[in-house]
Amino acid sequence: MRIVMLGTGAALPDPVRCHTAILITLDSGRHLMLDCGHGATRQLMRADVNPAEVGDLFFTHLHHDHVCELPFFVISGWILNRVGALNIYGPDGTKKMVSHLFENGAFDADIRARGAYPARQANMEAIRPKVTEYGEGVVLNDGEVRVTAALMDHIPAEISPCYGFRIEAEGKVVVFSGDTAPCDNILPLSRGADLLIHECTFTEAFIEHRRQSKVGTFSHTSPQDLGRLAVEAGVKQVVATHIGHVDSLCPVLKRAAGKHLPVDLMGPHQIDAFVSEIRSVYRGPLQIAHDLMRIDL
Repeated sequence: MRIVMLGTGAALPDPVRCHTAILITLDSGRHLMLDCGHGATRQLMRADVNPAEVGDLFFTHLHHDHVCELPFFVISGWILNRVGALNIYGPDGTKKMVSHLFENGAFDADIRARGAYPARQANMEAIRPKVTEYGEGVVLNDGEVRVTAALMDHIPAEISPCYGFRIEAEGKVVVFSGDTAPCDNILPLSRGADLLIHECTFTEAFIEHRRQSKVGTFSHTSPQDLGRLAVEAGVKQVVATHIGHVDSLCPVLKRAAGKHLPVDLMGPHQIDAFVSEIRSVYRGPLQIAHDLMRIDL
């Protein structure tokens, strides 16, 4: 099994980190993707994967930085000759979102224009994703892959329920937290995982700044809380992702983030802070994610 971290950033546009997207490729060659934030399609091609060959897409929640690439990903798959429909699994609201995008939706003119050509007419199913809305429990179990979802704690469920996933395939277990504050459900979901991919948006200094300034909310997991979870769950390795731009040196990003983050503290040294703060609790294998990072299990 191969995992590629296609996008490892948070909500702001970032010249170094794309939005959240994770590719899981089984030894059989089957491709699954978790979330589809901005940049996912291009990153798939950089990882030598044809977007049209990704058959299953799982959304953790409907924040824009986890879903906004969807129309480009679907239309690109159509142009690249996807066979059949993409399977999308998402929380409540996913069907409504998808219904506004393609035929008779935002990209209707593009689809009608391209659909005039025989090559595109031959695979119209490719721009008609099959959407399955899920709740807690088993999302998919087809004999090759088992995906289980648990409710996380990120934004109010009445706006969009947020889930984490436990993916079991080929004798391995990969857990992806999605976005969440520490919550009861993440521990049983993570227990004994071969790989825990967990959000870790801010270092402690940035968390404290947001507490003091009362700018925005903090619905994420701190490095120390991630370390405690990893120890208690007995996971074999940890990848921290959804990095909240704290390591950026981009002047535009710093100016834009001035009211939300302590920009004088931003810089690559914050990666060392992530490591030391997680390491204060957890001593096992650890990586701070970067775009196109590959993990082989």
